[in-house]
Order: sequence, then structure tokens, then C-alpha cells
Amino acid sequence: MSAELYSLLQSGLLMAGLAVVFGSILAIAFRYLKVEEDPRIDQLEEMLPGNNCGACGSPGCRAFAEGLTVGSFRPAQCTVSSSDNIDRIAHFLGVDAGSIVKQVARLHCAGGKGLVKELAQYRGMTTCRGAVIVNGGGRACVYGCLGLADCERACSFGAIRMNTAGLPVVDTDLCTACGDCVDVCPLHLFHLEPLAQKLVVQCSSPLTGSLATSICAVACDACGRCVSDAEPGVLEMVSGLPVIRKADETQVNATYRCPTGAIQWVAKDQFPV
Repeated sequence: MSAELYSLLQSGLLMAGLAVVFGSILAIAFRYLKVEEDPRIDQLEEMLPGNNCGACGSPGCRAFAEGLTVGSFRPAQCTVSSSDNIDRIAHFLGVDAGSIVKQVARLHCAGGKGLVKELAQYRGMTTCRGAVIVNGGGRACVYGCLGLADCERACSFGAIRMNTAGLPVVDTDLCTACGDCVDVCPLHLFHLEPLAQKLVVQCSSPLTGSLATSICAVACDACGRCVSDAEPGVLEMVSGLPVIRKADETQVNATYRCPTGAIQWVAKDQFPV
């Protein structure tokens, strides 16, 4: 037998020996260290809607089911499930269904067609993300909604449609607060807010005074009247915009003297037209 062949055979035997050793270690580790999975997880996953939207705070329905079995979540945190299905899950687990504050997506801009000064006609990629790259798609306000429906396409629940003014209308009955529209908007104009919070600031521009209103007819001019008219602690002016500090279902008076309508009292859906 030549030296080369002997060396090759020796290497092969060594590799085979190592494979046997490590394979045995893995087999022993699997037998004694494996974690038994709760059999209820599979059953719960079947009860859940399977949207994997993340509205519950977990990355998907499987993770939510795992959290339910250890008490990290309550059934009511699945905002996609019907109330009957939530009760069914709670009964299966023998726990209280819990409760959750209904949240919906709100757009912080009201600058639809005809309200925002146009600098040029945009003919590029018909997505908001594409238009942002080209100086806001030709609009004078680079802080407002571009109306190219990225949010509508991203909503897997059909809760968003574009109205005739080119603004997204969120159907609050269908909205599950999954946050997809929040993530997809390149200008971060969508926020998840409690449905009971009817006071909505419909502007995101940091510009103030005539500089703001010369670009958009419904822009906040930072006059501060809404803050003065609301109860103390409800609103605060921050960088030229009113910020809601405390949800209050009675503060409709904060909208009365707004000269541009930048702050609105929304009974249900924004921009219904």
C-alpha cells in the first residue's frame, strides 16, 4: 500500500470516527435536553385567524399561541378575532379573555388634492416611497401625504381606501391596528391611536404661520388657540404643532377656533368623502 493511499484511508477513518462521536453526542443531547412543547399550542394556532399581522404584539399567530399558554398574552389581544372566537379561546384555556383598548390608524395630514400647492407634475414611480425620492412628488409640502396609496396596498384587511381627494380613509370597523400602514408610510404620517380619542391633529408640518398656510390651506399655523381652549394638560405645542398629552372625550372645544381646520373632532372615519 502506497503512502498516499494509506494517508487517504487514515483520514477517512478519522472523519468517520468523528462523525460517530458527534452524532452520538447530539443524540444524547436531544434525548435528555429537549424541551417538551405544550400540545395546546397547535390547537390554539388553529383557533387563531392565521393572519400573522403582529397586531397582538407578537411576530405571528404561532408566537401568540405560545404566549397564551404561559400567560404572556390575553385572548382579547388578538384584535383580528371575533368576540365569539376570543371567548372560545378563553374557555379552552380556562382564563379570563381580558380586554384591550380599541386602536385604529389615524393619518396626521389633511392635505388632499387642491389644498396643497403643486410645484411640478409628478410622473415617476407610482408609489409614495418612489415619490419621496423625487422631492416629494412635486408637492410644495414635503411633510404631507402623497396620495399614491402605499398604505392601501399594504393593508391586508381591506381597511384603507383612497378617497376622491387622494387621502386614505381608514375604516375603523375593519382596522385591527396591525401597524402595516404605519410601517409602509415613508413620511411616518400614520399613528395608532385609541378609537375613543376623537381629537386628531391632521398636520405634520413643522412650518408655522403664513409660511405653512401658503403651502397648504389646511396646515397648522401654530397659533396655539387649540391649546388655550382645551383643558390644561390636554394639548401642548411642540415644534409648532399641537400634541395630545391626555386623551379626553370632551375636548371638542379645542377645535372651534382653529383657523385652518388642522385639528378635528373625528366621530368615526377620517376624510369620509
